[in-house]
Amino acid sequence: MVYGYNAAQALVEVLRQCKDDLTRANIMRQAEALNQVHLDILLPDVTLNTAPDDQYPIEQMQLQKFDGQNWERFGPAIEGAPGKK
Repeated sequence: MVYGYNAAQALVEVLRQCKDDLTRANIMRQAEALNQVHLDILLPDVTLNTAPDDQYPIEQMQLQKFDGQNWERFGPAIEGAPGKK
């Protein structure tokens, strides 16, 4: 359910960027041009970013530790891009 909500919010942003040009070419161009898009359910420092040569929209994560009752985030969001070392 969370994945679907995030996917729908991302699609709304892509369509917003398309304005009145809803051709397949423009939708793809806009989907490959997301820049610092924050979705409601993502952690505060995590944003969507895409480019024509980088179609992995989420490349950040934040470490958490369990304190016995809750998960506590610590440290800043870190990069974790697939295939990057």
